[in-house]
Amino acid sequence: MQPLGRLLIKYKVGDKVVVKIDPAIQKGMPHRRYHGKFGVISEVRGRCYVIKIKDGNAIKQIIARPEHVYIAK
Repeated sequence: MQPLGRLLIKYKVGDKVVVKIDPAIQKGMPHRRYHGKFGVISEVRGRCYVIKIKDGNAIKQIIARPEHVYIAK
């Protein structure tokens, strides 16, 4: 189970985040190749976030739920 405080964090467009996959929650899980990658939130779609991640020379957009997203330090 996730701590309740983690799920109540609201991210805004432009926030820098890290994709950390939580295997206990399969819904809204991004692909495992993006685990540990840094990105910027570009839009909010319902409960999910669209995150722009640089993968080599390409910029990819992934959709992830807040259980799999953490604030970058």
